[in-house]
Amino acid sequence: MNVFTQIHEITFHGNGGYDYNTIYNMPIWLRNFTFNKVKEWYEKSKPKDVDDSWTNGGAKAEAAKNNKVKPPGYVTKASRKK
Repeated sequence: MNVFTQIHEITFHGNGGYDYNTIYNMPIWLRNFTFNKVKEWYEKSKPKDVDDSWTNGGAKAEAAKNNKVKPPGYVTKASRKK
């Protein structure tokens, strides 16, 4: 299963540079090298995580320190007009 996953990853992420037969018949050491290089390139090129200060605790911690900011303890439903 790992071999076919590796072949798929190289052909799919190789942007048309490789076909199935070429990768399947490639020597194992070369296929592993190619797979690692493609994987390395995609890891380097993916965007950095956006700094979300709420999940990292930055703005949330500042709001907790500030006594003027009080987050609501509950949410109410809008009243119905009859």
